[in-house]
This record gives sequence, structure tokens and C-alpha cells, in this order.
Amino acid sequence: MNEIRIEFASAITCIPADEWNALMADKLGGVNPFTRHEYLAALEASNCVCSKTGWTPMHLMVLQGDRRLAVMPLYAKTHSYGEYVFDWAWAEAYERNNIEYYPKLLSAIPFTPVAGSRVGICTTLSVNETDSVWSAMVSKLSILIKRDGYSSWHCLFLPQCESTQFSNKGALARIGTQFHWKNHHYQSFDGFLASMHSRKRKTIRKERERIAQLGLNIRFINAKEVTQAQWQAFYQCYQMTYAKRSGHYGYLNLAFFKAIALSMPEQIMLLVVEANDIDSINVEESEGKNRENPLTRIIASALYFQSNTHLYGRYWGALERVEGLHFEVCYYQGIEYCIKQGLDTFDAGAQGEHKVPRGFEPIEIYSNHEIAHPAFRDAIDSFTLQECAQVRRYIQEMSKVLPFKSEG
Repeated sequence: MNEIRIEFASAITCIPADEWNALMADKLGGVNPFTRHEYLAALEASNCVCSKTGWTPMHLMVLQGDRRLAVMPLYAKTHSYGEYVFDWAWAEAYERNNIEYYPKLLSAIPFTPVAGSRVGICTTLSVNETDSVWSAMVSKLSILIKRDGYSSWHCLFLPQCESTQFSNKGALARIGTQFHWKNHHYQSFDGFLASMHSRKRKTIRKERERIAQLGLNIRFINAKEVTQAQWQAFYQCYQMTYAKRSGHYGYLNLAFFKAIALSMPEQIMLLVVEANDIDSINVEESEGKNRENPLTRIIASALYFQSNTHLYGRYWGALERVEGLHFEVCYYQGIEYCIKQGLDTFDAGAQGEHKVPRGFEPIEIYSNHEIAHPAFRDAIDSFTLQECAQVRRYIQEMSKVLPFKSEG
């Protein structure tokens, strides 16, 4: 019987798409859109992910003979941007002690704080064989960081079951929180509101009515039907909003968005907000102008991704400030879609507490870390234990202020 070995791929295209997606598939046969081969390939082909941007691909493969037993996205990083599980304090501590924190190894989806499988393992393996795969991965990564001068390796936004596997092999565990909407078998948006206290229900209805009175056209467009002008308008919204918030135009380029629209359109929808130019304050020519109705143009948008069970809202952007429009586009439209399609969960992004009164529940998110420097490893281990207790207390407090009526 051939021994298990670990190899690394310098590009996702070195691994056949059908093999990668088959290993990453869930029990229902679906693949999280962000771990699809097509998504990762678009990041690399568009040069959003490359050595120049500080993300050097070196995807991990577990092989036995010619057979791939497991895969995991992996990058060598020269910074901590675009990760959303923040280790800036760790990097600063290294710097204060004149120790290099970069480069480091990272298993994550670039620029995307979405939970999902990070390790795709062949489902026909026995329990002992599966355990051997996990052991081989952790052992190889631990050796690699010490041998090749990486300060650490990190696996971010993985499911609890995978985090437990890494923890059982000695990796440090860390938890954080996000706010996700859960579909408790609602039959309609009104049914969802009926589960809330009266005051919270009225607040949401007022927010939605305010937007409805503006006469905006808000609609989902399947990726196959999005025009070049609409992609351009979406990208303009994305860049402008990123610039206002972060001082740069975002990590992703238009070539990336167009690539995933072509390669995985069945999992992507563009939500656009169209306004009548006659009624709009800003009537300048726009790339978002609707050619079928030249008086209509896109003033805001968001990109939505779908799996068998989840809806993901991403990349909100707006050209005009309209009070309450963000809540409608990024939350209420997504909730309605989940109810109609019978999806279990709506992940509307990483940000926080303002989602709670709108029915988003706090959940734990997981990451694992291995630190090469013994003293720093001990310090970070102590920190993550304290942080874990704080995060769980925070989740308990947030759960107490959810807008739902008490059962019974």
C-alpha cells in the first residue's frame, strides 16, 4: 500500500476542477460557492491573488500514489489584509521583539469572511484513514513553518468539526462571532415578522415602507442575464463604497466578477436598485443606465451567492446615499429570498450588532493556528483561551436582545 504524502500546487489550475469540487462537496453534493475551483481560479486568473498582492498560492494536496485523498486552499502571506480574523496584535508583538511575523501560511478564502469547509477529504476513506490524513497535514505544516521560515499557519472560518480535528492534532483553537439569519420554517416575510415583538416588527415595517415609497426598482438578476453595463455599474458602486469606508478601491477587480459570472452563474445573482433619472438628484450619464429604459439607472447593488442551504450577501455599494436602503438591499431582500427558496441560513457579511434587532442571531465562528516560536505560542494560547470566554459571554448577551417573542 502506498504511503500518504503531501504536495503543494503553485496554482489552483494544477488540480483538476472536477477532483477539487468532488472533494469539497458536502453531503448533499453541493459545494460552497467560495471553495469552488472556479471561484479560486478566478481570483488567480484576475491577479487579485498572486505574489504581487501578497497571496502566493501553494494549495495543499494529500496523495496516495496517483490518488488525491484531500485538498486544502493554502497561501503564503506577506501581510494580514483581507483575512477578517485579526492577528494584527500578534504581528505587532513580533515587531516589538524584532522577530519577523511575515511570511506566514494561511488556509482561507481570500477577502471573504465566509464559514465553510477548508479541507476536502475523500468520503470513501475509513475512520483510521481519515485520521491519518489529518495527522499528515498538521505534521507537514508544522514542519514547513519551522523549516522554511514561516512564523505560523492559520486556518480561518472553518466549520466546528474541522476545527476540532485540527485542535485534536495540537493546533491552537480560536473562536469569534458573526450574525446570521436562520430560517425557522417561515412561510412568508410577514410570518417572520410575526415571530417578533410588536415594537421591533413595526420598526422593520416602517423601514421597508420608507424605501417602497421612493419608487425604486429593486430586483435580482441571474448572473447569466447581467449585462456588461450592469456589471460596470455594480463595480462602480463597489469601488466607491470601499473607497469611502477603507480609503482604497477594494481587493477585487472587474475581471474577477465577470469570470465567476461565466464559470459559476448558477450560484450567483446581482441585486440592483434602479432609480428614475428624472427624479434623481444626480442625473449625470452613468454606466449603469438601463438600455431598455434610458431614464433608469443603477444607484446601488449587491452580489448574492447561493448554495444548497445558504444565501450569502456580499459587496454592497451605492452611488447615492438613501436612508435605509442598505437594510433593504442587504438584509430584507435576502431574508425574503431565503423564505421563498427554503434556504436555511442567510450570511449577510461580517459586520455586526445592528443585525440583531433585524433578526440575525449570533453564532460562533472558528479558526485554528500553529505558531513556530515557542514563547509566542504559549502567549497566544493563553490569549485565545481568555478571548474564547469573552466571545461566549458576548454571544450570550447578544442572544438576550434578539427581537423574537419567547417560546411558550
